[in-house]
Amino acid sequence: MIGIIGGSGIYDPEMIEDVVDTVVRTPYGDVDILRGCYSKKEVAFLPRHGRSHGVPPHIINYRANIWALRSIGVDRIFSTSASGSINTSINPGSFVVLSNFIDFTKGRPNTFYDGPSSLSGLKEVVHIDVTEPYCPELRRLAIEAGKGLDLPIVENGVYVCTEGPRFETAAEIEMFSRMGGDVVGMTNVPEVVLARELEICYCSIALVTNYAAGISGYRLTHKEVLELMEKNKEAVGSLFMDAIPKIPQIRKCECKNLLQGAKSD
Repeated sequence: MIGIIGGSGIYDPEMIEDVVDTVVRTPYGDVDILRGCYSKKEVAFLPRHGRSHGVPPHIINYRANIWALRSIGVDRIFSTSASGSINTSINPGSFVVLSNFIDFTKGRPNTFYDGPSSLSGLKEVVHIDVTEPYCPELRRLAIEAGKGLDLPIVENGVYVCTEGPRFETAAEIEMFSRMGGDVVGMTNVPEVVLARELEICYCSIALVTNYAAGISGYRLTHKEVLELMEKNKEAVGSLFMDAIPKIPQIRKCECKNLLQGAKSD
């Protein structure tokens, strides 16, 4: 099954047919998921911030979301997120297929493997590899789909994840730039890490809505983020509609074997 996690402005899976609203119970809480099909493939859609954008990034129940998707059979995830550009060569309106991340979050539960206190029952100690955090198979399909649709695709990008909900300072953005960051956002971590812990293929498209603080020269607002996301919502849907039918039945990437060698003896 294919999972789609919609970020800011992406709340309605218009592409999915025969939609059924499903509440999935998890050890971390209940999750509302829309299930349906597209091109003869089962698809599950989850709005990351809720359907009315009522959940801020720092308190999203990332563990419940990823656990719920896996429990209904999702083994591949495409996600979207609104992002600010740190790299001035990446313009607002660009679609960045993420290739790596830098984590500046602070207080988020970031693993299913909490030892004896684990709510999920996964009591082992696990050190998951994140050398290549995003599934190469799904990334290739996303890049090909974006190019085929003549979208402004950026094939590689380092995502800097901050805690939020405030925007970053100009000094922070300058630091992130020096560290090699390309875009900045508030939601991709720990989502990508949790997907890897459950051996789910994960690919994320960062939609650049603005230049980050100190680059743009004007005050940042969430309104402009939502406006640009609304403008690009149809293009995002088209990218997924092109990529999903081409996802192979059998996974040939390493994502399905990530727990091999990751558990402590």
